[in-house]
Amino acid sequence: MSLATRERAALSAELERVGPDRPTLCTGWTTRDLLAHLLVRERKTWAAAGALVPPLAGVTERAMDAYRDMPWAEAVALFRGGPQEWSPLRIERVDAAANGTEFFVHHEDVRRGEPGWEPREPDVDRDTALWAGVRRLGVLMRRSPVGVVLARPSGQRYAVRTGPGVVTVVGEPGELVLFAFGREAARVELQGEHGDVEALRRTPRGV
Repeated sequence: MSLATRERAALSAELERVGPDRPTLCTGWTTRDLLAHLLVRERKTWAAAGALVPPLAGVTERAMDAYRDMPWAEAVALFRGGPQEWSPLRIERVDAAANGTEFFVHHEDVRRGEPGWEPREPDVDRDTALWAGVRRLGVLMRRSPVGVVLARPSGQRYAVRTGPGVVTVVGEPGELVLFAFGREAARVELQGEHGDVEALRRTPRGV
């Protein structure tokens, strides 16, 4: 079973458990907003571009509103059921590439939206899948003025950004992914010269 399949099921269960009004790590979004985003991304892809292209933000918001207005249980069930039959995301390989990390991050956005959270217990399959994608995370730190190495406590590492100086970000694969996506609620250790570390901390990360 792919990471995307497992995280979809786990995220659906978490959304069902916490309800529509739970804060998330996505600034200004409740769980209702986050679920609307996921449904637009998956079922109305033509309307999702506003997340990246400001002039299209209104199109995305209107599409999200349609899902925000759905009964909560119905919206969760729609997400749990996956995309339409004709969607390329029905192909497991495509789904794994497009949704594995995405669903993991948004699952943690829900789990860590309020104080008192703890990381999930280690999982070999999940952590292996997340680590396999770590080498591609450099694009999320393209604004960094310093080099960046992502490293597991076990010693495995990838240099994902070159530059003057270097900061090594140490953490379990899921924590490294969350850090790269700009989530401050990530348990990582930043190692390097003080000025380089502070430069990385101040740099926006993510899409």
